[in-house]
Amino acid sequence: MTRRFTALAALAVVCAGVELVAGRGMSPGVVWDVVNGGGDATERHIFFQLRLPRLLVSLGAGACLAVAGLVLQSALRNPLAGPEVTGVTPGAVLGAVTATALGLAGWDSPLAVVLAACTGGCAGAALLWLLAGRGRGDPAQTAVHGVLVSAVLGGLTAMVLLVEPGELGSVVQWLVGTTEGRVWQHWHLLWPWALVWGAAAWLLAGPLTLLRCGDDITLAAGLSARRARTLALLCAVALTAGAVAAVGALGFVGLLVPHLAVAVFGADLRVSLPGAALVGAVVVCGADAAAQVSSRLLAQGLDSGRLTLPVGALTACLGAALLLVVVRRTPSRTF
Repeated sequence: MTRRFTALAALAVVCAGVELVAGRGMSPGVVWDVVNGGGDATERHIFFQLRLPRLLVSLGAGACLAVAGLVLQSALRNPLAGPEVTGVTPGAVLGAVTATALGLAGWDSPLAVVLAACTGGCAGAALLWLLAGRGRGDPAQTAVHGVLVSAVLGGLTAMVLLVEPGELGSVVQWLVGTTEGRVWQHWHLLWPWALVWGAAAWLLAGPLTLLRCGDDITLAAGLSARRARTLALLCAVALTAGAVAAVGALGFVGLLVPHLAVAVFGADLRVSLPGAALVGAVVVCGADAAAQVSSRLLAQGLDSGRLTLPVGALTACLGAALLLVVVRRTPSRTF
């Protein structure tokens, strides 16, 4: 197990190195000079004030989404449950977009965005909880209700954008998911949030393991299934809201990374939860590096200096393909 963590940590270092040199405005040689104390003031500003916080935010957001997804899938006993299809991410996006449209939040007030996203995420999860509660936690009904709630919240987000079209330019990044323009202010808000709720998720590893075995076994162990599931959902909502407020709705990360983490680290949540955080960080960091390289190549090929491929578009395309593979391999899987 230690070797797997070490290998993933090494892969994270490689992805981080690629992301640091992949962006436009500085060549890899200049980046190396800045790292070794050289470069002029502009180059040092680009590296330390733009590229480095962007890298850290992508790592933190990926870790948050992956842990949130594994918590949701365990608490709901549904391998297709993830922040994107349980109303949590659409609710967080709706909260951020609505707060921006009302002038209560914006890029200059990241803390307000976090609070708005958390409120929206809680509302989305609560709506799913009310609907799924009538189905007594049935995984199939939960998935159907989750898609329904996500669709409704997505429609409400579109309505807000229609009412306040002037804000479209700033909020569209939450809809697609991007790390462009992330600075130290975003990172300073994200890391303590992720640390606190990530630790809370790890402390819930025991109750989550029982929930995966069914409510009857949970009750037989002397644990309230409803209370444990509520705490788990609260933890997942908080982690998702923090990630959405930082980078927007990165498609499929919270849905598919938990499957990779369980495949690599096994079903023991005490190990697979931190493993999911590491895998999520590697996936988002690697996708962001690939998006930056692709943007650079497309800009050169199309002779367009402003062409930028958001990381959310890349994770959505790759995630859709991987989702088909997961569904075909595990058509009737439950925890």
